[in-house]
Amino acid sequence: MSRILYPALASLWCLLAVFASARSVRLAGDDFAKSCYREPLPDISPSSANRTVPWDIARGPGECCSSLDEVRAGIDKVDADLLMLLSQRAALVREATRFKPTRSNVDVPSRDTEVINGAVEGSVKVNLPEAIARAVFTAIINSSVDFELCIFDAFNGGF
Repeated sequence: MSRILYPALASLWCLLAVFASARSVRLAGDDFAKSCYREPLPDISPSSANRTVPWDIARGPGECCSSLDEVRAGIDKVDADLLMLLSQRAALVREATRFKPTRSNVDVPSRDTEVINGAVEGSVKVNLPEAIARAVFTAIINSSVDFELCIFDAFNGGF
């Protein structure tokens, strides 16, 4: 009996060691959500499972927090920083209007595309999902064009 049991236990031990080793490699190097950072977003079936995920699996780049309140405080800080950066960007958009002689020069679609594509390409370097970069920069460009047209018209007596 021991001649059968010991080899079986040894095989089981080896399998457990391989599983544990593979799991630690996955945790250290692979991100289960990696495909969610590329465009298009993957077609993943909705999960009805419990959304509580153990920290050793769920954490990704930029681990920072031990509670949802800490996460929200961090998000609030980033949002405040984004508002300041968007304000600076709007000031530069307004400044750009000075160099555009006609209303038709305000929106340059090739430049819009260049900015959006540059953001999507750059998102990979900063671990930002491409879909978020595209959506945010498309919204920034579209609203900036409207803002710049308003500035152009206001300066030229359009109001």
